[in-house]
Amino acid sequence: MTEGQLQRRGGWPIYSEREMGKLAGRGLPNRLGRPPARLRSPTPSAEPEGGARRSRDWLNTARWQRLRLKVLERDGYVCQQTGVDLVGKHPAPDSPVVDHKVPHRGDPVLFWDEENLQAVSKGWHDRVKQGLEKRGEV
Repeated sequence: MTEGQLQRRGGWPIYSEREMGKLAGRGLPNRLGRPPARLRSPTPSAEPEGGARRSRDWLNTARWQRLRLKVLERDGYVCQQTGVDLVGKHPAPDSPVVDHKVPHRGDPVLFWDEENLQAVSKGWHDRVKQGLEKRGEV
């Protein structure tokens, strides 16, 4: 049998190692399905230039939770814009939100700057602040 011919065993082709190199990554999809997100390599669009994390990923870190609590305690759980006590539980309008005074737009220095953070009510943040940001007034 020549090198280009296939050997057959039980009706299935048997490929040489050299031929397998040509076939790698082709054919049927993985029978186990897609691997969980934690095992997949990041897609190029998921990671911005410079390898920095996206800001929404920063919100899910223990570092952010510590900083958020520190800001809420510093401001005494009082909205810095309206003076409302921040006693509600999400999604109540008087629930606490830690807001960036100057929008960080993905800049890690602005995102983590404690002086750029303020405690505000969810009601103020969702109505007033986001309206200002959409109009470009902040």
